[in-house]
Amino acid sequence: MELKEFQSILTIGETVAVEFKRCGNGIESDTYETVCSFLNRFGGDIFMGVLDDGTVVGVPEKAAPDMVKNFIAVISNPALFSPTIYLTPEVIKDEKGHSIIHVHIPPSAEVHSYKKVVYDRVDDADVKVTATSQIAAMYIRKQNIFTEKKIYPFVTMADLRLDLLPRIRQMALTHAGGKHPWDHMEDQELLQSAGLYGMDISTGEKGYNLAAIMLLGKDHIILNACPAYETDALVRKVNVDRYDDREIIRTNLIESFDLLMEFARKHLLDKFFLENEVNVSLRNILIREMISNTLMHREFTSTYAAKFVIEKDRMYVENASRASKQGIITPENLEPNPKNPIISSFFRNIGRADRLGSGVRNLYKYSKFYSGAEPTFMEGDVFRIIVPLNDAYSFDFGQNGRSNQSNQSNQTGLTEEEQKLLNWIKRNPDMTNALIAESLDWSVSKVKYYVQKLKRANKIKRAGTSRKGYWEVFEEEDN
Repeated sequence: MELKEFQSILTIGETVAVEFKRCGNGIESDTYETVCSFLNRFGGDIFMGVLDDGTVVGVPEKAAPDMVKNFIAVISNPALFSPTIYLTPEVIKDEKGHSIIHVHIPPSAEVHSYKKVVYDRVDDADVKVTATSQIAAMYIRKQNIFTEKKIYPFVTMADLRLDLLPRIRQMALTHAGGKHPWDHMEDQELLQSAGLYGMDISTGEKGYNLAAIMLLGKDHIILNACPAYETDALVRKVNVDRYDDREIIRTNLIESFDLLMEFARKHLLDKFFLENEVNVSLRNILIREMISNTLMHREFTSTYAAKFVIEKDRMYVENASRASKQGIITPENLEPNPKNPIISSFFRNIGRADRLGSGVRNLYKYSKFYSGAEPTFMEGDVFRIIVPLNDAYSFDFGQNGRSNQSNQSNQTGLTEEEQKLLNWIKRNPDMTNALIAESLDWSVSKVKYYVQKLKRANKIKRAGTSRKGYWEVFEEEDN
C-alpha cells in the first residue's frame, strides 16, 4: 500500500471496511473477529499499530515478522477458523518510521467462523451472529444465483392465477402505448416470454420458478413455497404501541400491490400539486414507488416479515434483502442492483415500476413536494425506505399556510389563483365545477381545491345542488 493512500485512510477513520488495532503486545482475539466479519461481509482492511482515533503508534519493529507468522498460523488453523483462509499481511512504515501491519481481506463466498462463532460487520463494529435466521440470511447473501430462479418442477399451470393474465395483458398494452408482444401470446408463451418458466442449467430441471409462484401463484402454493411470506400493513398514529388499522397480506404480488395501494390511500392525504400545469397525485407517486420496491426487491426465502407502516410523522417499508453493500443510499451514490430481475422486469412491463434506480430519484423529488423533507434509503440485510410525513405542509403554501410560490396573497388576502376563480364565479354564478374548469382551462380537481379554499375563507357558498344550484358570493362588507 502506498503511504499517500494510508494517510488518506487515517484521515477518514474507521468505517464498515476499515479497522484500526493497537496490537502493542501482540495480536489479540478481536483482530481475528474483525477478519471473520470482513470475510462475511464486504471485505476490508485491518491496520495493526493504529489507535481507534487514527493515531499511529506502530508495532514493535523486531516483533513484526513474528506477528505476521502468528497471524497466518491462526487463520490457517481449522480448529480456530472455519473454513480457513489464506491472507498475505504486509509491513509498511509511515513518515515517522512506525511499523504498521496491513492486511487486506477480500469478501468470501463462504460463511466463516472464528472459535466456532460467526461474526458480521455492522457499521464499524464486529457483531456476533447467533440466530439461525441471521446465519441463513448470510448464506443467501453469498449465493451466486437469484433465488427467484429456483425451479419447482411439480408446479403446473393449474397452480397459477391464469385469470389475472387478461388484466396483465391490458396493463402491458396501456403502458406500452397500445402495442405489446404479450397481447397476442398464448398463456404458456407469455409465461415463458416473461422468464417465469425455464430450466436450471446445473440440474436440467424444467418448470415454473419462484418468480412465477410469487407473481401469479395461488395462495396455497405461495404458502407452500415461502411459508413466512407476508406484508404487514400497519397504521400507528394514535395507538403507537399497537396499531389503529392493520392488514396482513399474503397473496400474489399483482394483487398485493393493489391491496397495499388501497390501504395507503385510505390513510394518507392526497395533497394538491401541479406539475407542468397538470394536477398529479404526490401520494400515489410516493406509495407506488415504496410498494413496488418492497414487493420486487425482497428476499422471499427469508423469514423476516416485510412491513408497510404509516405513522404520524413518517411512513416506511422494510423487507429482507440480499445486500451487496451496507449504508445510506442517495441519488449521488446510487448503484442499482436488481435483487429479483425477473420480477422487476415483469413489473416494468405492466407499468408498476420504471427503469432500475428511478424509484430513488422519484422519491427524493416528490417527497420534498409532499412533506418538505427528503426520504431515507437504508441498504442492508433489511432494506428500509423512510418517507417523512407532515399533514400541515403544502408545497403551494408551505408550513402553516405560508406561500412557497410567487402568487402570494394580494390585498384581498387571496392568491392570484383564488382571486381569478372568485371573479369568474361572480360573473357566472350558475356554472358547475366542470364548466368552470373548461372555461379557465383548469383541471376539475384544481377547481375543487380552490373552491374549498374560498369556502373556508367565507368568500362563497353553494346554494342548491351541485348540478342545479348556484354560487353565492360574499363581498367584504358582508363578512
